[in-house]
Amino acid sequence: MTLRPRVLIVAKDDALAGPLAEGLDRLGWRTITARGPYAALAALGDLEIEVAIIDAARSAEDAVALARRMKAACAPRRLPVIAIGLPSEQLEAAAFDLVLAPPLHPAQAALRLESLTRMTIAEEEFALRLETFGERGRKLELPAESVAPYRVLAIGEPAPQFLALSNALAEGGAEVVGAFTAYTAFDYLHEQHFDAVVLWAGENQAEALSIAAGMRRNTRLYHVPALLYLQSPAQIGLAEAYHRGVSDLAAPDVAPSETATRIIELARAYRRQNAIREALDKARRSGLMDAPTGLFTRDLFAAHLARLVQASRLRNRALSLCVLRVSDRPELKTIRAGGWLDRAIPQIGSMIGRLIRAEDTAARLGPEVFALALPATNQAAARAAGERIAAVIACTAFDSGDDRPPFVVEFEIGVAEVEPGESGAKALERAAARALQVKVD
Repeated sequence: MTLRPRVLIVAKDDALAGPLAEGLDRLGWRTITARGPYAALAALGDLEIEVAIIDAARSAEDAVALARRMKAACAPRRLPVIAIGLPSEQLEAAAFDLVLAPPLHPAQAALRLESLTRMTIAEEEFALRLETFGERGRKLELPAESVAPYRVLAIGEPAPQFLALSNALAEGGAEVVGAFTAYTAFDYLHEQHFDAVVLWAGENQAEALSIAAGMRRNTRLYHVPALLYLQSPAQIGLAEAYHRGVSDLAAPDVAPSETATRIIELARAYRRQNAIREALDKARRSGLMDAPTGLFTRDLFAAHLARLVQASRLRNRALSLCVLRVSDRPELKTIRAGGWLDRAIPQIGSMIGRLIRAEDTAARLGPEVFALALPATNQAAARAAGERIAAVIACTAFDSGDDRPPFVVEFEIGVAEVEPGESGAKALERAAARALQVKVD
């Protein structure tokens, strides 16, 4: 099977594009390279490109114009565009979703691509929910963009180079908070909100990397960008740093003002992602949801699913459905009879709502049946998502009364990818039949 390209790289030569394309291909982000605007637009018309990268080092003005043309060519599907070049007022225009300084390591690029594509799908989902909720008299809004200074946590010993960077951040309008130890850093991270984190490798790079890895293991801190500030360029392997959770790298031989600009650019992208997630989360508190679980009701899900199917065709994106039905295990007979399963359903539904991605839609279809609509997701990935949710819930013990041990819940899982010309209702029926383990024509 031929893998389709997911990333379009626009560059006049292979100086930047060659190593980047080769590395991304190895990491599963198959690429195609265009040498100019006409080839780039042709590729967008012929292929299902998920994200574009433009070498903007030579001409920021040309790069901005091309990015706008590419986005317009893909409408109504949203195309995230990354610029590779030194961040500037010109490159920070609305044409770009992210600006990264060269050279761009493939492992670093892969991290940003994953985040950007997720954010793009979330933006598309929010636009659809505006329509679905608007039909029912509920108005959703994006939170107003914050004008507060970006808050940056600087972690590490107060070395002269690190202090120079902190001063450059403050001069750039950021609010910098210092933490000299890992313990102090995590106290700050858990108690306050930050738009970015700077880690000083210094003499103890292992501690800096462990902090980055610890952030990636925490759901609340997972998306916070972390820049590793090295004492020397050869201090650490780039791939190792990015795989440990670092978002960007900088060395003291780069001007502090340039590094500060890169950090602020990461903080800007993070704030935008947060705004989308917060807006989607507010939809769950709209008053239209299933009261016990906080999930979409059956009727609301049906209306939104029809809109999702239509949008997936217009945007040429996959759409999959997953049905989770509480398994009919014999040991649950007594639990059901005593009403204990009914008491656990609100908690189970709430867990499902927290375990899905921001762009996914979860609904309660019946007393013990739940459904997920997963945009830009194929059938295999949808099954993996359903199995992950079921596995987490299966590890949770629910109360069954004072005289009985706690019980656990397992699910029967059915998955279906919406086929060309198929309605959402028909695809949902196929997924439900697989969860019920019955055949449908």
